[in-house]
Amino acid sequence: MSKVTSQDLGVQPIGKLLVKQAVPASIGILVMSLNILVDTIFVGNWIGSIAIAAINVVLPVSFFIAALGMAIGVGGSSVISRALGASEQNKALKTFGNQIALTVGLTTTLVLLGLYYIDGIIPAFGGKGAIFEPAKIYYRIVLYGIPLLALCMMGNTVIRAEGKPKFAMYAMLIPSVGNLILDVILIKGFDLGMQGAAWATTGSYALCFLFILWFFLSKHSELKINLSHFLLHKPIVKEISSLGFVTMSRQATVSITYLLMNNILFDFGGETSVTAYAIVGRMLMFALFPVYGITQGFLPIAGYNYGAKHYLRVRQSIVTAIKYAAFLASIVFIALMVFPEAITKMFTQDPDVVAETPSAMRWVFAATPIIAVQLIGAAYFQAVGKAIPALLLTLSRQGFFFIPLLFILPRFYGELGVWLAFPVSDVLSTVVTAYFLDREVKLNLLRSSEDK
Repeated sequence: MSKVTSQDLGVQPIGKLLVKQAVPASIGILVMSLNILVDTIFVGNWIGSIAIAAINVVLPVSFFIAALGMAIGVGGSSVISRALGASEQNKALKTFGNQIALTVGLTTTLVLLGLYYIDGIIPAFGGKGAIFEPAKIYYRIVLYGIPLLALCMMGNTVIRAEGKPKFAMYAMLIPSVGNLILDVILIKGFDLGMQGAAWATTGSYALCFLFILWFFLSKHSELKINLSHFLLHKPIVKEISSLGFVTMSRQATVSITYLLMNNILFDFGGETSVTAYAIVGRMLMFALFPVYGITQGFLPIAGYNYGAKHYLRVRQSIVTAIKYAAFLASIVFIALMVFPEAITKMFTQDPDVVAETPSAMRWVFAATPIIAVQLIGAAYFQAVGKAIPALLLTLSRQGFFFIPLLFILPRFYGELGVWLAFPVSDVLSTVVTAYFLDREVKLNLLRSSEDK
């Protein structure tokens, strides 16, 4: 097999290149999502349905902190992709070094704060009643490994920016498989309950970190940094921050969404409704893996070719990515409309949860076939370094539409209004994104005379 380099992003056919980038990304996301899915199934069947709700309470807190790594990774990777496209190797190296320094410093600080305020944070995110104690056990142990997860999320985006999607896939496979093995050993074998589930998760983060570290120290990486690259460089930090703020804002919005959903649903239906949302949330992570894979594969292609001024290739990548993602999203939609009951029963046999979850699942995924436009459109602006439109379009789905609808619709439709907020916000954000993406293409990408 020939060595894959970043230059391939600018010369290979778009369709072939998107498949080459998206398939490993999709497989990696699939395995990571399966890890979360199977982990939840193990927890639900071996510990109990309350344990599912407990993990759902902890996830937004831990992933908000870890998402700093992803935000720094995505922001920096956009800089790296464009720098490599413009043959600015030194800027790429400085950016990578600054990414590492920022990730370690910020996530460690937030983990310490998160542990200090543990008794206030868990109830705020819906960890009330019988959910509180198991959530506290899981939260404390998982937070120990969050800085490692943040470094993994940051490093994974950089690997993809280098044009090495297979290694990015491996980085996602290792912790996923490791977590499942550790689940069996610690939960089933040693009967450690929530502690076993938490240590399995933290151990998987450590495995992923070791692989990421090996990659960047090996001959496979083009980014060979030294100590001087860790010194923060203000223009680079500013560029990383402006672009990474998009991802960070999205994750902050997700965390706020979890906080609101857990509390609103607890008021409507107690632990049962929170558990139903936890199951639907796992399917949101799992079922859309091919669509997210296309989005991840699209990012370095668009970024590299924009940096190289290959605007025709950028336009082709947008159209191709939307077509592929829409097709895959439609398949997901059909499957979830047909089999929600069977899916629910994989997680738990609790009759109350089984009765409530399928209807919720159908409403949540009702607008799935059209979300490709929103995801690819928002990703385009981030890939080419346009932070403000990327931020606004990324926040449109959950921030500008979903959260306000979460306060409005339940007033009229009760708990059904909570689930209705999902498809309505999907439709509204897709319409807005389509308008701005079309405008961007007409104004800034119709410069084919510069294409090579």
